[in-house]
Amino acid sequence: MVTSSTQRSAARALLLDLDGVIWLAHQPIPGSVDAVERARRAGWRVVFVTNNSAATIAENEAALAAIGIPAVGDVVSSALAAASLLEPGDRVLVSGGFGVVEAVERRGAFAVHEPPFDAVIVGFHRTFDYEGLRRTATAVRQGARLIGTNDDATYPTPDGLIPGGGAILAAVAVGSGADPVLAGKPHAAMAELVRQIIGEANVKTSVMVGDRPSTDGLFARELGCRYAHVWSGVTDRGTRIEPIPDLTGDDLGAVVDQLLADDELQQTAVPFGV
Repeated sequence: MVTSSTQRSAARALLLDLDGVIWLAHQPIPGSVDAVERARRAGWRVVFVTNNSAATIAENEAALAAIGIPAVGDVVSSALAAASLLEPGDRVLVSGGFGVVEAVERRGAFAVHEPPFDAVIVGFHRTFDYEGLRRTATAVRQGARLIGTNDDATYPTPDGLIPGGGAILAAVAVGSGADPVLAGKPHAAMAELVRQIIGEANVKTSVMVGDRPSTDGLFARELGCRYAHVWSGVTDRGTRIEPIPDLTGDDLGAVVDQLLADDELQQTAVPFGV
């Protein structure tokens, strides 16, 4: 098996969304694990780029390892992107999961429960209630910056779509009367993190694989790389996709098939005039 530590020098990166591309609620989508392995063997650097901010990086790495995908050092989350918008020492009210708390602390800021607050970060979590809405909206009205890890309205599961982090953020935005600053895909903060990981010189030869054009597709355009769309997540087959993807496939396995076939074609092509 090719481990993540042995494929870091690859010039090209395969940027993979998690929910809807690798798994649904941590249940692997058929063919996804093998597709990652095949891409790595072909020399692609694989980086997992997720708007789900609830889990810590270690939890995401462990969940990927549990389905057979080594990923230590290869996960980027919208929680990290949101925390990058903070200043060290900021006092932050977190309306999100442990992934956001971890990212805030990594940044040198403080996740606190009592005012004053410099910022409020809102992300996907399953314990949101009216009291949480009241506290976050009040903090923003009293001057805290409102940061959203992402604005994905829905979240894909094996049983269908459920409300996502964007739905929670929308409630806080309406309740506070503030426009949030967004951090995750397709926004600049997440793009900057990915550029730091794969290197600016490698961005244009990379491919973003996702299931949500409004985040993954636009993120590819923000980065300046190709977009491969899969039908295994939130988008119903046949839906008109904007931006228009460079590749489409039923799932990650089908996309990797196309990429590897293209590699093989380029390797066997006879130069013009020979």
